[in-house]
Amino acid sequence: MPVQPFAELIRFARHNSPFYRELYAHLPEDVAHLTDLPVVPQTEFWRANSPRDNTLLTAPLNEAVVFRSGGTTGSPKFSYYTRTEWREFTTAFGAGLLTAGLRPGHRVADLFYAGDLYASFNFVLDSLHRSPVANVRLPLGGAAPWESTADTLEEFRVEVVAGTPTTLCSLAERLSSAGRTLPDVELLLFGGECLFGDQLPLLKAAFPHAEARSLGYASVDAGLLGEAVPGGDPRVHRAFTPHTVVEILDDETGLPIEKEGVPGRLVVTDLRRRLMPILRYPAGDRAEWVAPDEGLFRILGRAEEGVRVGPVSLYTQDVHDIVTAADAAGEVSGLQLVVRRQDGRDGLVLRLATSEVSDRHAPLAESVAREVLAQRPAYASATAAGHVNPLAVEWARHRDLAVNNRSGKLIRVVDERPHA
Repeated sequence: MPVQPFAELIRFARHNSPFYRELYAHLPEDVAHLTDLPVVPQTEFWRANSPRDNTLLTAPLNEAVVFRSGGTTGSPKFSYYTRTEWREFTTAFGAGLLTAGLRPGHRVADLFYAGDLYASFNFVLDSLHRSPVANVRLPLGGAAPWESTADTLEEFRVEVVAGTPTTLCSLAERLSSAGRTLPDVELLLFGGECLFGDQLPLLKAAFPHAEARSLGYASVDAGLLGEAVPGGDPRVHRAFTPHTVVEILDDETGLPIEKEGVPGRLVVTDLRRRLMPILRYPAGDRAEWVAPDEGLFRILGRAEEGVRVGPVSLYTQDVHDIVTAADAAGEVSGLQLVVRRQDGRDGLVLRLATSEVSDRHAPLAESVAREVLAQRPAYASATAAGHVNPLAVEWARHRDLAVNNRSGKLIRVVDERPHA
């Protein structure tokens, strides 16, 4: 299906989707500019997009593939693609794999997760299948025993391993603990979550000749977002023009940002999808332009990811940056914010992953806690006032960090408070 003229896509959505008809009821018949449309309200969008009595879709659900998203942040959300839309989605993303580093003849292991309506395993496998260069695909999945995965990678001399950073780091930790390396791997293609610099030493120990690069930027609900860009910063991507239109909106005004280096929330419009229209849809991430004229932008992290402990709000990215600065030796390979409730008060625990849990990490734990409290004095004040429990640090192996059972992605905020 070719890219649709903007005005025609809007007319189609208004005529066939009760949700968009109501959302655009106040607009004139002919809408000339994307910015004339409101940003999609997430709560109403997903309420309309229910499996039964759906008022978002533009046609009866007679032919489609269905995927689930949103499992780590709330109630499940379902996304629908016709076979044509899915083919075009994976074809475009597959072409972008060349800029991620895919080369003719590469042997690629897909370690993403499958089943339970989760999309990433099928998506990556289909994108590789439709990539314009020949490649050998090994659909291992993310749930296989690590010994079996390692043996297959070794047996086939796999050159590219694709998976979430959490899956890749967990495998690397297991390999290192067993004294094994996989020197044939040239490329680690990650997606689904951010890869942080403090995870690179762990990956390098197990994959000594591999470079870690972004697979590309997409989501099952928003669709195509950005293709990987060669260079030193894996957060930088290029918008999938002409398939989609990416905007970065100012937090205060809601207007599109045109300058470089100004953070805002990323919204996307898909000019090909018709069954489940995506029109100025919030992708859930913050971003900034690197080169607006070239469609280059940098992902800055989740838009709403954070935690509230008593009266204190903390954002995971801020805490991660503080921990990284305090960890001069680079011993921390993962971080989770754990919220617990004890003696009638909330408390924050920083769960830090390292290659070896040892008493020698006590000074680092003290340094990390001291820096977090220095940078976030509101927490220390709330502790002194008796509103929250003192900040604590606990150590874990990377493989023991909590992950989403379906996707294998690291859960950055773990709420262990009783909610009954």
